[in-house]
Amino acid sequence: MPPNRRRPPPRTFIRTNEKIRIPEIRCVDPEGNQIGVMATQQALALARERGLDLVEIAPRARPPVCRIMDFGKYKYELSRKQRQARKHQHAGTLKEVKFHVNVEEHDYQTKLRHIHEFLEKGYKIKASLFFRGRENWHQDLGYELMNRVVKDCEGLAIVDMAPRKVGRTIAVIMSPRPGKPGGKN
Repeated sequence: MPPNRRRPPPRTFIRTNEKIRIPEIRCVDPEGNQIGVMATQQALALARERGLDLVEIAPRARPPVCRIMDFGKYKYELSRKQRQARKHQHAGTLKEVKFHVNVEEHDYQTKLRHIHEFLEKGYKIKASLFFRGRENWHQDLGYELMNRVVKDCEGLAIVDMAPRKVGRTIAVIMSPRPGKPGGKN
């Protein structure tokens, strides 16, 4: 599988109606009140009588707990909760801004403004500086530039990883400062 593709989350199979094969279960009605321990067939008949499904909600309990509910509605509510959770999950996302040693002042200021915007929105930042060809001989200039980026972001960010050389790159990772508009309180 290619590295950029995500694997789907493991399927959680929920037994319903005839798929519940254990002879005796603890039954709960749609309002959440316990009906008691009864035969599975009896609970299934009770669910059908109300036009609902018998859904296993605690399979590891002894006896397993099943609830009479509208399974389609339950699945829909579950998917909505998961979608909402994914929507609010970007807080830990990492944004990367790339530099070169010979960056001009205007370009530097533009990239710095982007970094500030990302930090205010609550993103983590990875500032990377790439060396090309003979630029590798002037690593001191690269470290100077990365330290300047850190200094210019002092009020908005906390440095998670100080400027560090990895291969032909110098990288620094910063996260939003707590108490600032984008930071966590």
